Amino acid sequence: MVVVNQEIREVTADALAMRIFLKALELAGGPQKLIEYRNLTWIPSLLQAAYAIVLSREFNKTADEIAQTLGVSTQTVRNILHASAEKVQEKLSAELNAREVKVHTAAGLAQWAYQEIQAGNESVHFLESTFQQVSDLLDIAWPLEVLRRLRGKKFPLQREELRDLLNDVVIEGKRFEELADKLPESISSPAHLLKQLRQGLRKYEMAG
Repeated sequence: MVVVNQEIREVTADALAMRIFLKALELAGGPQKLIEYRNLTWIPSLLQAAYAIVLSREFNKTADEIAQTLGVSTQTVRNILHASAEKVQEKLSAELNAREVKVHTAAGLAQWAYQEIQAGNESVHFLESTFQQVSDLLDIAWPLEVLRRLRGKKFPLQREELRDLLNDVVIEGKRFEELADKLPESISSPAHLLKQLRQGLRKYEMAG
């Protein structure tokens, strides 16, 4: 029974993180903004911030525990959790127009989205109508799935171990197996893996 409850909570964490992410995109101008800004580095930062907020606010995880789960530094997690929703509202428009959204702004945007969801300001219609569109544009689901499967695993992990864990995960239209050979033999953290996968995708595209 305990295991079942834990699995339910993990699924809930993933779902709420995605809700925060989508709400943040709505606050930033909706899916049409992504068409213009889809290649910016703030998108992964926003998804990471959404997950950190969920684990802290809803699951009472410490900054150290969240850092271990996400494969980032404890200070990065603290910066996310202390980001100001109010300040981001002042600077978001200017940064989007300049196409230079900073990491701390992405974290503030996630905080703002979480506050809106907690206040009940969430459109189910928006979630339903845009999730597939956003997923098609950015393939945003795969980092969450990778993190979910790595949860509780001790790093470093070898490439062959990752094949067993992630073999059927689809990453921007490519199966993990297609990208695995482009990874280093040893992966030091979840963040290291996500970075290497993105680099592998670029190498794959250049080779193609």
